Amino acid sequence: MLSKLKKYISKKIISIISFNQAKEKREMWTDFLSLPNINIHDSFQPKDVTYFKGKNTEYGEISIDEQFYMKEHCSILVFPEAKLLIGKNVFFNNSCSINCLDKIEIGSNTMFGEGVKLYDHNHLTTISDSELSISKAEFSKAPIIIGKNCWIASNVIILKGVTIGDNSIIGAGCIIHKSVPSNSIVKNNQNLIIESIT
Repeated sequence: MLSKLKKYISKKIISIISFNQAKEKREMWTDFLSLPNINIHDSFQPKDVTYFKGKNTEYGEISIDEQFYMKEHCSILVFPEAKLLIGKNVFFNNSCSINCLDKIEIGSNTMFGEGVKLYDHNHLTTISDSELSISKAEFSKAPIIIGKNCWIASNVIILKGVTIGDNSIIGAGCIIHKSVPSNSIVKNNQNLIIESIT
């Protein structure tokens, strides 16, 4: 009898904790959406503010249209003064990240494979007396624009200043450092060297 009572109490405690956590998560999401620079369609999934990062508690302009969905372990960083614009019906697979200090625009019906990374900035570097200095807080910036109906395959990295035209496919593992015209396929030209171990 005592063990049944313990199980019952444990279940109730877990239920109360889960309820309170879900309530807190909903309240945080509502507070996030109430910010004047945040415009996210109600269909956005998952409704979890922890996917979004800013500088301290300040964010730039975030506009996400309907039917955007992202899977687990994604991250969206938008610094104050930066702008992120995402069109309709965009999908991010697991572990994608956007790092926006300037402007990133993603067109409608675009799909990201796992592990896609976008960086619209680079750390400023200087050389003085033959010594390289890399700034931790100063950046060079340029916008990234990804067109409509694009497929950005797994583990692609897109760097600052790049425009990818509509209806383009970027193959897995590519590092995109220059612009790609519309209706293009970009492939990673790796040579696999296979040798016998005997």
